Parts: sequence; structure tokens; C-alpha cells
Amino acid sequence: MIRLSIPVRQALARLTLPVLIAAAFGLMLLGKADTVMAERAHMVLADTLAPIYGLLAEPLARLRDAADSIGLVLAQAGENVRLQKENEQLRKWQAIALALDAENTTLKANLHWIPDPQPSFVTARVVADASGVYARAVLLSAGPNHGIIKGQIALDDRGLVGRVTEVGARSVRVLLLTDLNSRIPVILEGSHSRAILTGTNGTRPRLAYWTEDVQPIEGERVVTSAEANAFPAGLPVGTVHYNSQHVPEVEPAARLDQLEIVRLFDYGIRSVLPPEASIARPAADRRR
Repeated sequence: MIRLSIPVRQALARLTLPVLIAAAFGLMLLGKADTVMAERAHMVLADTLAPIYGLLAEPLARLRDAADSIGLVLAQAGENVRLQKENEQLRKWQAIALALDAENTTLKANLHWIPDPQPSFVTARVVADASGVYARAVLLSAGPNHGIIKGQIALDDRGLVGRVTEVGARSVRVLLLTDLNSRIPVILEGSHSRAILTGTNGTRPRLAYWTEDVQPIEGERVVTSAEANAFPAGLPVGTVHYNSQHVPEVEPAARLDQLEIVRLFDYGIRSVLPPEASIARPAADRRR
């Protein structure tokens, strides 16, 4: 082993950095001077490494697939646990529902209960927002001999829509519950207080004339009342919502802005028909 003196080693240490810098600049200049040579060198290196990459790609892909499969199995196991818990909960509710149904049947038998007749209904498609004498109404397409008459109740899959005001040979007009001319007797389910739902030509109708010692509660469910034989009792209308002026309104359960299919029910109510149309302007705040 060759031993160098301390001065020589110090000299070599001083020269190492300048030599490396010079070599780097030389390689850069060589690459700039002959790009074809550099590209050929790159391609030779790529051609050499390509088979190696090809050999490694397949096992790596298999490893990725195996990892994905393991993750999927773990996810499915967690999903199965969740579904099993939900099924157990549903079985408990099913048992409760069956017990209540049996109890209800027994009580009805003991009371000689006469069930309410099931109303007939006709399904129709909304074809246009009717812009006639009413500000908030829709036009339904009905086939010939449809049997629809004025006063029938219109509902979608969520709740009350309104009622029939005009009937033609192949079309029907339905007055929406948000129209200024709409007046619907309702019940606040939480307090069992009666009130009147009045249309405003806006997106939400307002509550008026509720019981003096009861205040509507935010989020309280509202259903129809059989008062004055205008509507059947218990049809879902919506939930109470206070606006910025702290006036109780009702957020309709029905999707009035996305009506497509409407069912028109015949509850046999003929005594009260919708009012004649008035000027379609938003009403002032009506309070008790």
C-alpha cells in the first residue's frame, strides 16, 4: 500500500473538487456538442434495461393485483359486518311491526272496526307548468275517458301536491298548494293544533290561524285535516320552517319544482272545490 506524504495528500484534496467540476463541464459540453451520440447512448441504455423492466413488470403487476384483492376482501368483510348488524336491527323492527299488526288486527276485531274504503286514483304525467289564471299550477296529460273530476286530490310519491281545478278531454290542470288561491286545513302533528295553510306564490306556503296558545315548532310535521270535509285527514304536507322574518312557513314534502308523475285520488269529496282565481300577486303576511 502506497503511503503519501501529508503535503501530497493536501494537494490532491485541493485538486479533487476542481477536477470534478471540470469533468462535469466537459461531459456537458460533450453532450451539447454531439446530441446524436448522447441519444444513442440513452437508447442503448434503454434497450438494455427494457427486458429487465419487462421481467419485473409482470410480478409487480401481480403484487399490485394481490394487494388490491386483499384490500377488497377486507372492505367486503367490513361491509358484511355492517350489513349483518343492519339485518339484525331490521329483524327486530320486523318482529315489532308484526306484533303491532297482530295487536291492531285484534283490537279492530274486538271493536268491529269498519276500515275506510281505499280511494281510487289515476296516474298522469306533468307536461307543462300551466301559466293561465293561476300562478302556481301544472298541466297533466290524461288519456281519453280518464274519469278525472274537479276537486280530486293530487299527490306525488312524497306528499300533497294540490287538487284538480280544471278538467279537459285529454288534459287536467292542478292547482299547487303554493298558489296564492290555495287554502288547506292542516294539523300540526306535535301539538295537534289546527291551522290553515295559505299559498304565497312562492316556494313555501305559510301557516295562519293556528291555536292561540300553541306556537308552531321548527321541523314539526304538518298533515291535512278533515275540517270542513275539504281534504282527507293525514295526508303529508311538509314540515314547519321559520323564514328570516320569523314567519312560520311549510317546506312541502312533495317535490313541486320537479314534478313528473302525479297521482289523482278520488276520496269522494265534492262539497269543497278550489276557489276562483284571484290576481296572482304575493299576499301580505297573514297572521293570527
